[in-house]
Amino acid sequence: MKKQSKTPTPLRSQLTGHRSLFTLTLLALALLLCMPAQAQRKHGKRSRSFDTTAAAEARIKEMWSLIQERYVESPDMDSLATQAIVAMLKALDPHSIYIPAKDVQKANENLQGNFEGVGISFQIVDDTIHVVEVIEGGPSSKVGILPGDKIVSIDGRPAVGDSVNNTFVSNHLRGPKGSQVTITILRSSPEKGNANSSHVTGHGSPVTENFTITRGKVPIRSIDTWFMASDTVGYIKLERFARTSVDEFRAALADLQRQGMKSLMLDLRGNSGGFLDVATSLANEFLPARKLIVYQEGRRQPRHSYSTNATGRFREGRLVVIIDENSASASEIVSGAVQDWDRGTIVGRRSFGKGLVQRMFSLKDGSQVRLTTARYYTPSGRCIQKPYKAGGDAYRNDIYERYKHGELISQDSIHFPDSLKFKTSSGRVVYGGGGIMPDVFVPMDTTKLADYFVTLRNKGLVNEFPLRWSENHRAELKDLSFDQFLQKYDSYRVDDEFAAFATAKGLATTDTTGATDAQRMATTENYLHLVLKALIAKNIFGTKYYYQIMKEVDPCYKKAFEVLL
Repeated sequence: MKKQSKTPTPLRSQLTGHRSLFTLTLLALALLLCMPAQAQRKHGKRSRSFDTTAAAEARIKEMWSLIQERYVESPDMDSLATQAIVAMLKALDPHSIYIPAKDVQKANENLQGNFEGVGISFQIVDDTIHVVEVIEGGPSSKVGILPGDKIVSIDGRPAVGDSVNNTFVSNHLRGPKGSQVTITILRSSPEKGNANSSHVTGHGSPVTENFTITRGKVPIRSIDTWFMASDTVGYIKLERFARTSVDEFRAALADLQRQGMKSLMLDLRGNSGGFLDVATSLANEFLPARKLIVYQEGRRQPRHSYSTNATGRFREGRLVVIIDENSASASEIVSGAVQDWDRGTIVGRRSFGKGLVQRMFSLKDGSQVRLTTARYYTPSGRCIQKPYKAGGDAYRNDIYERYKHGELISQDSIHFPDSLKFKTSSGRVVYGGGGIMPDVFVPMDTTKLADYFVTLRNKGLVNEFPLRWSENHRAELKDLSFDQFLQKYDSYRVDDEFAAFATAKGLATTDTTGATDAQRMATTENYLHLVLKALIAKNIFGTKYYYQIMKEVDPCYKKAFEVLL
């Protein structure tokens, strides 16, 4: 990649010589608020702006001393400093954030592509920790932890009851590499039965075992799944842009190409982004040599461009990128480059609209600030950042507002002014100012919003039942391949078992909201049938198989596949 600018001076170097983090923070606020105006004025006006900044610094220092010396009680200055930082960043934009030192490692785990812990996925059902997935090659798999195990104590402390939640599990199972944790698990030998059996003992004789696990690095996958959609069409679902994402993509791509893939569906729905350079590296996989991917520019940052280098592994072959309202940032960089160069077709709904670039700056106490330093622009010159001057609440509620006024259902409700009009390399009109507009619009599937399904989901039954069913049938399914499972699944009366399960939980198994439309009910019931089937497959075989079942009721997937036919 061609990089055309020097790295900006770290924030910690700019703010040396002051008395406290709180003072540093407030002085930075004064500078940040005043400098944009200063940079735009003539030399004579700059002096006046500098005087204003100096006066703001003096006022802040005066207030700091006044609180210390005169406040009625001894103030918690560290807490005040944190609140001041958070408040100032909130006043700038929705994406500049402060991360306390204690949260830095956890905040960066998804982007780094790994964390330190024991390597399991879990679900809490009836105050009991159920192991849903054991990460291959991770610390837990090495000592013999299995999906379906129930964790009943951690380091001798009971791990069941009302106090057990996701935070409890994370705090006790995660820890530095090389440290140890001892867990007690309850493992049963399930016999074929229904999902109404006890969540603790199941069927068969329960066995209690102790395992001492040495914590280590646990990989976080960026790619949820990949598979062949047909003899020549492949599908890759990318969840985030982490440090490992491009390597994972190349491995998945190579596997699909070995199977005969000629056309690709890249699914970026729900992908909220990650590292910008990872996004440009992924876009490089699709575009010819010497093509601009994206450029960024800011008040204190000169234009910085990223271009392709002719090393991409899928520069030819038909391409569809699937996006939705939760595709943001790095996802929009890739989508924008593909669209602006007419390299592929964008399918789905208007993306989130994040065109701001954050840099990570470390403060002396170990905390970090993700500060917006530039805007990025697609090859046609679009900045797709949606407005945020109305405040954080309005910004966060934007997706809901889109739903309310019908945008997620009908493309006709979307309107952009001509001032936001740009053109692709072939002259097609595209728009900036609020996300990437797809070339092919696909309305939201409202089946999952049906009252019947929402009620079951909100009560937790849609997740609880597949977990119980999987545990009770794991022994007889563990030696089957995924294809064999699909053939065998319909021989089970899973839907009937779920109806009995829901009834036992006090919920009706039909729509009680007055709906009489038989076709709509049939659609909802078919969707529920596939959700249960997909979650059971996920529990037995792993996350990647969930999507291979849900594609049957996925309108975006179907439209993307249709485009490639």
